[in-house]
Amino acid sequence: MSAPIALTCGEPGGVGPELAVAARVALPDLPFFWIGDPRHLPCGGAVALIDHPSQTAAVPAGVLPVLPHTFAAANPPGFLLPENAKGVIEVIERAVSYAMDGQASAICTAPLHKKALKDGAGFSFPGHTEFLAHLAGVENVVMMLASPLLRVVPATIHIALSEVPATLTPALLEQVLRITHAGLIRDFGLTAPRIAVAGLNPHAGEGGAMGHEEITIIAPTLDRLRAEGLTLIGPMSADTMFHARARAGYDAAVCMYHDQALIPIKTLDFDGGVNVTLGLPFIRTSPDHGTACDIAGRGIARPDSLIAALKLAAEMAQTRAQNRDLKG
Repeated sequence: MSAPIALTCGEPGGVGPELAVAARVALPDLPFFWIGDPRHLPCGGAVALIDHPSQTAAVPAGVLPVLPHTFAAANPPGFLLPENAKGVIEVIERAVSYAMDGQASAICTAPLHKKALKDGAGFSFPGHTEFLAHLAGVENVVMMLASPLLRVVPATIHIALSEVPATLTPALLEQVLRITHAGLIRDFGLTAPRIAVAGLNPHAGEGGAMGHEEITIIAPTLDRLRAEGLTLIGPMSADTMFHARARAGYDAAVCMYHDQALIPIKTLDFDGGVNVTLGLPFIRTSPDHGTACDIAGRGIARPDSLIAALKLAAEMAQTRAQNRDLKG
């Protein structure tokens, strides 16, 4: 990995700044730099100001390289200041710029407070993922939650459960499966990914007795993509596909809605799950937790998920670089 990882500051009143310092202590030799206002970092942390991502390598192990971005105001932990929303957005834009021109090998994003961004800067995107896709000029991306125990992808995400059947179309499912398949090859180094696909209904519809989406939408889509050579298993009954023996038979699971995907991984590895965005021209990971403003500055926030997100970003960057080398 020739370039370092860009770690964005996220919400300055949340746990992001303190976790950045903790992650650097835990990963003293991993090349990453933090973009944000140094005033928002906890006092006593070992930091070094840099002027350019390329200077990251010269910073001593265990010291956090900080690429300064001046915000409107100092921000005590636990407080949401509308005047700082613009700075949060600008930091993300800088990180994407570095990733797009090769100065950063990946982006790891600390959590945002969406309401604070909307109130302070009129932020109109549902979240990080959609904003990153906009900046990259990409229309379709996929959210994956990944840990050493399980990788899951929800086909539909932040919508009401009642809206899932109408939203789940053959075109959407095909798009999600194609992006997932390509991401597993490009970023995880799997030459022939095996993807398990959950049904929407109990017992995967049980032949139409408990719903017809498996018959009318899911199975025909899987058959069409299998004919192209994709290894797809299912539609499977979601209640039997996440125990250890079942997980050994696939590399990732595509589920039909948010909780169907996220409950298993958060049960298996609550602190180690990483949010990955597939389909972007650059690598993006994020810890799988929120801003936690209620505990910010108290020294009790766990850095496990951020550490996992940075490590996975480094691994994905190395895999993507190796794939580029193989292609010449």
